[in-house]
Amino acid sequence: MTFNLIVVLGPTASGKTRLGVEIARALNGEVISADSRQVYIGMDIGTGKDLQEYGDTPYHLIDLFQPGHEFNVFDFQRLFYRCFEEISARGVLPVLVGGTGMYLDAVLKGYRLVAVPENPQLRHELEGLSVEDLSHRLQILRPRQHNTTDLQDRARLVRAIEIAEGEASASATLEPAPEIRPLIFGVRWPREVLRQRITSRLKQRLQQGLIEEVESLLLQGISHETLDFYGLEYRFVAQYLRGEIPRNDMFQKLNSAIHQFAKRQDTWFRRMEKQGTPIHWVDGNRDPLKEVLQRIRTESATA
Repeated sequence: MTFNLIVVLGPTASGKTRLGVEIARALNGEVISADSRQVYIGMDIGTGKDLQEYGDTPYHLIDLFQPGHEFNVFDFQRLFYRCFEEISARGVLPVLVGGTGMYLDAVLKGYRLVAVPENPQLRHELEGLSVEDLSHRLQILRPRQHNTTDLQDRARLVRAIEIAEGEASASATLEPAPEIRPLIFGVRWPREVLRQRITSRLKQRLQQGLIEEVESLLLQGISHETLDFYGLEYRFVAQYLRGEIPRNDMFQKLNSAIHQFAKRQDTWFRRMEKQGTPIHWVDGNRDPLKEVLQRIRTESATA
């Protein structure tokens, strides 16, 4: 059974966007972004949209919402399915590109997600429980909890329990997901080379106007708390703009945090493999497009 979706994943600064666009261009495909922040308009430099990479290659799930709009894995999965079916119906190959592990898993493992509104009665019931009690209740509902930060914050715990119970009660009425047969590629680099790429890219983003981008978002009324939620670049630059840290410390702390983030991404990808998701790794410092196209030809010939 041949594939109907190409997936390109990898840690930050691995060059996955460029490779995904090159694959789409070579195979008459269209790119679907699997990034939790690139959906936001005006958050370009800090999210690494790299729109200049696309040229005339069509792309999807980028620049959809204004900052401040709540976007989550449920929204991503729903929009991805819509894009996947629309692109496939035109006889075009979808190419999913990104490094947000939970978003990738939501598609590749077919998480059964539903929209769950607030449940006042349940929230009243949970008011008297401690954080430990809430954490225990969530772990019973979701033994394989994907987002461990939900176990450390009371508001997140309550919402996670609300979602888990809502999903359980609605699972019988969910529509079937489209049949997805992915061929998955990962971009890898020697660790020291990736570290150099991360640092070099951060310097480039600062030169391109990352600080000014964060200033602009603040002027639009986006709160510091919201910027903190949107990730490392926005968090540390906002701290610098508030005068909490000098510019050199901002760079050093942000650079270190991005390196740690890349390690966590690698850990997630390794876990995906251990749980049965096959990933074909290609070397970023060689000719990754050539490796990918050779593998695709092999897969097509044996289908």
